[in-house]
Amino acid sequence: MFLTVIVLVVAVLGFRLLGALGVGRFASWPVSAAHGMAVLLVVTASAHFVPSGSPLPMPGHADMVAMVPPFVPFPSAVVYLTGVLELLGAAGLLLARTRWAAGFALAALFVAMFPANVHAALAGVSFAGGEATPLWFRTPEQVLFIAVALWATRGAERALLPVPRRRPVAG
Repeated sequence: MFLTVIVLVVAVLGFRLLGALGVGRFASWPVSAAHGMAVLLVVTASAHFVPSGSPLPMPGHADMVAMVPPFVPFPSAVVYLTGVLELLGAAGLLLARTRWAAGFALAALFVAMFPANVHAALAGVSFAGGEATPLWFRTPEQVLFIAVALWATRGAERALLPVPRRRPVAG
């Protein structure tokens, strides 16, 4: 139940430690948070594509499909789509020019996916044969993910899309 939070915390602290050891890229907490969130997203997104029952200690595609509320059409396709969006968000967080847009897009994605967390908790959807994660845990976990995604945007260029830099025209 705490695995995702542990992955996030360890990744953020690991990147910040690298910054403290002199790796300039990780000299700030927001940049370390962006990279830590990217690690978490690669881990969680992989569950969207891994077959359920795999030997990996994680949920699989069928587990993720079971989370989708009944009112959402094409649940399998939605699971694949959200996995792709998580991977794109992770890539966007790694690049300084896209970090601001990626952080806000991921916050919106986490809000949009929250009904699946509510449904999974209330319906008792278990992952990989384990117990269902209760709503009292899922809610603050989702708030944490939103907060870290937004925190990662601090100091980033405020642009929805990266704008190519123009060279001055000689004349």
